[in-house]
Amino acid sequence: MTSGKARYAWTGQKDAMELLGALTLPGIERSVPYVRLFLRDTFVPGYVAPGDELLADMALVVDELAANGIRHTASGRGGKITIALWAGRGVLRAEVTDDGANGARPVVRTDPSGESGRGLHIVAALAKAWGHRPDGPGTTVWADFPAGRGQRNLAAGPRPLA
Repeated sequence: MTSGKARYAWTGQKDAMELLGALTLPGIERSVPYVRLFLRDTFVPGYVAPGDELLADMALVVDELAANGIRHTASGRGGKITIALWAGRGVLRAEVTDDGANGARPVVRTDPSGESGRGLHIVAALAKAWGHRPDGPGTTVWADFPAGRGQRNLAAGPRPLA
């Protein structure tokens, strides 16, 4: 896991994001519960209050993104996935980077009531915004959420090390 002072800005967002941490895991289904734990351990209590509905929504979205990365890309065939968690003014971001699918990118299926393919509809319904970008041969899928009640004041600067 990494954490530190890295900043990340993206189109349409004036304020920089602070990287809170990143975790790389094997591209196997057993990794998905660790993604949820990493999300919780990173965002609670400094950014999201324990038991906040936002945390449940974020966990469901990150679970879906990680599972998709494992199921539909080279990550699930002996590769890895990386989860990065960011915070900015009024926004929390979760990113999942996979090992790629020969140039294919995530696609929202047209029928949200189909037997499969509902995951990105769930992501779209729960996240404030979401999208994807190429990352070398892989793809990074991101989802933004409004900062929860427990978010610390980022204008106050970095948190002191314990």
